[in-house]
Amino acid sequence: MPDTTTDTLARPLRDLRVSVTDRCNFRCRYCMPREVFGHGYDFLPRAGILSFEEITRIARVFVSLGVEKIRLTGGEPLLRRDIARLVAQLAAIPGLRDLTLTTNGSLLAKNARLLRQAGLRRITVSLDSLDDATFRAMNDADFPVADVLAGLDAALDAGFAPIKINMVVRRGVNEDGIPAMVRRFGGGGFILRFIEYMDVGNTNGWRMSDVVPAAEIRERIAEPLTRLPPSYDGETALRYRTGDGGEIGIIASVTHPFCRGCTRARLAADGQLYTCLFAGTGHDLRTLVRETADDSMLLESIRSIWATRSDRYSERRTAATVRQPKAEMSLLGG
Repeated sequence: MPDTTTDTLARPLRDLRVSVTDRCNFRCRYCMPREVFGHGYDFLPRAGILSFEEITRIARVFVSLGVEKIRLTGGEPLLRRDIARLVAQLAAIPGLRDLTLTTNGSLLAKNARLLRQAGLRRITVSLDSLDDATFRAMNDADFPVADVLAGLDAALDAGFAPIKINMVVRRGVNEDGIPAMVRRFGGGGFILRFIEYMDVGNTNGWRMSDVVPAAEIRERIAEPLTRLPPSYDGETALRYRTGDGGEIGIIASVTHPFCRGCTRARLAADGQLYTCLFAGTGHDLRTLVRETADDSMLLESIRSIWATRSDRYSERRTAATVRQPKAEMSLLGG
């Protein structure tokens, strides 16, 4: 039986997010603005990134400590060569109940079936607008929205359903597109999530005035919704049922923080373990994994890190904390 590992606020360790690369083919301004992550940016070298075997080894230990869900992220995880092999390794871990992946959808059309066959159970696609001009401007890579929609079709054909769609809403940029997203993804086959724009990292120029609050997002949906209870302990979204039988959620990390229910740890591509999305520093697991073959040492290290965890950044957010050094989302994986 897995351990019941809790932190200083009695929050269990249930979810692990694993960033498999710090690279991405988009330059979304809320995550990887081009003026920072442009030509010449010093991405992690290959030797600095955890191997699939190292990730799997760490993941097994996390599952033994109570983790039930693993989400693969990036950067863009589908840029990692042979990612389906890692999926297969993780899917074989006894006791892991849920294995999912978040992608920008740009490479999904050619990878969806391979991922499904390897054992991936669910998929989330980040899609911030259905308007092509807005989408191209937001991804800052001149990538067409039609290609992401083709990836969604391929994922549905491969058996991924429902597919979760994440839309980060930013004032003056894409909030007018909320009704169109509801019309397109508010029915069966999808779970639509609207996310308040957050101050992750230090390069996205976050301002409170850029945030479209959850209450306004709800108003802009402009159709009857039925409130749903959380689907599990630690659920981050305010959930609603649409008239078409679909599901819509609003993630209000800024205006309605949910830190007290957070059960997520984050393993960055370089092997640093972060206990909060807004953390400035991590804990080095890469060195431990590479220098010892003893999983008990790894287990006790992770247990100790989680047991001393007290993070609740969103509950304490102030003008001062916004300026504190924080790890970038492209490294943490969101």
